[in-house]
Amino acid sequence: MLALFGVELLTTPAVLLSPVPLAIAVDNVIGSDRLPGVLDAILPGFITSSDLGILAFAAFLQVFVVLLTQLQESGWYVLNTVVGERLTISFRARLFDHVQRLSLRFHDRRDTHDSIYRIQYDAEALQHVTEAAFPFVSSTLTLVAALYVTLQIDWVLALVAFGVTPILFLLIRSYEKRVRPRYSELKELESGALGVVQEVLTTVRVVKAFGREDREQDRFIRQSRKSMRARIRLAYAEGGFGLLVNLTTGIGTAAVLYIGVRQVQSGALTVGGLIIVMNYLLQLYGPLETISEKVADLQSGLASAERAFALFDESPEVEDLAHGRRLVRCRGAVEFRDVSFAYDESHPVLRDVSFAIEPGTRLGIAGPTGAGKTTLVSLITRFYDPVAGHVLLDGVDLREYRLADLRRQFAIVLQEPVLFSTTIGENIAYSNPDAEPSAIVTAARAANAHDFITALPEGYATPVGERGMLLSGGERQRIALAR
Repeated sequence: MLALFGVELLTTPAVLLSPVPLAIAVDNVIGSDRLPGVLDAILPGFITSSDLGILAFAAFLQVFVVLLTQLQESGWYVLNTVVGERLTISFRARLFDHVQRLSLRFHDRRDTHDSIYRIQYDAEALQHVTEAAFPFVSSTLTLVAALYVTLQIDWVLALVAFGVTPILFLLIRSYEKRVRPRYSELKELESGALGVVQEVLTTVRVVKAFGREDREQDRFIRQSRKSMRARIRLAYAEGGFGLLVNLTTGIGTAAVLYIGVRQVQSGALTVGGLIIVMNYLLQLYGPLETISEKVADLQSGLASAERAFALFDESPEVEDLAHGRRLVRCRGAVEFRDVSFAYDESHPVLRDVSFAIEPGTRLGIAGPTGAGKTTLVSLITRFYDPVAGHVLLDGVDLREYRLADLRRQFAIVLQEPVLFSTTIGENIAYSNPDAEPSAIVTAARAANAHDFITALPEGYATPVGERGMLLSGGERQRIALAR
């Protein structure tokens, strides 16, 4: 990061040196003025004593400035890419890890596609913010340096040139207030379009079964058109902002040119001095325009960054104690004491439920839909915490155990078998990736899955496809049981 900042700072000397070779050629070679005092003092006499030597120095300086500028730009591009990519992947990883650890209640009420968009696309905004921030700082330094040098040459022209900056900053401030909410709205709309794609592709069998492809296509187009209209409105706003910025700097340039030429005619300023002033004026306005452009770019990045950081503001409802009780292997005594639970306050699912299950017990829970059967299992595995009462394992409240240790005590087969896009063997060993092949086979035999697995051409190395869709429903169920 410091190296990137250092390379970016090289912009300032490159900008300040760029008009000097031409000014030397005009004033000291074509004209008869002496070299500026600093150059006259440091250059050897064999250079300063002849026009040819001064011209050669000016040519050398021109090549040096071009080389310095190119090295700075190339170095900044490479370092910015390296730093930006590392920042992005680190931020994405932290965001993904945090979202995984959020409670199921968060995932129940938050659309999956919105979390995906924030992790994959909004998190990338950190790189864009960095890309805009460093040029913003270097442009500010260049602006100050160019203003100082211009003041030394002609303070009147410097004040005229700098007089447009308050107008530019007012434009920037106004633009920020208007555009940031629009970018936030755009991100929401783009996330919605992604949601249509994600929902349709994950339920494509249902879509095909009911012949609703055309309807889903229309739904996607409607959502995408909303995003398109929002982006077009932003393009108009950005174009108008750029027009006002360039018009303002154009007026400043015209004023300086008029006053500068009049001063040359009166003898108050040399032609070389005017060239330097006009060049520095471009360098003066260049940073101002860069700052204006980066402010525009920052609005999109900051809107995305706000959405990404909003995920960090979400805290897990099921908290894992930093110094929780360790659990290697439980005996299996489960007890509910006056447990109440509700997914939302207006619809309680369990009220004052109490029961005890001794170790070794085989228990089936029956009841009508919505009675709370799945909720009981979710409470035992601490997918949720009860709103009242206690759930105990071996006489200890579940909240006192380390969460990872607690969940390792349970084997769960969900109502809808979920497999990952990898091999059969890796799916069976999901809870224990270091399991020996013999242990995987043993689990498969226990689930009555070994025979159909070995009949496949690749056996346990057979890919199951996304969510296991290359297998039949019954085969997926057997793999889930073996797991």
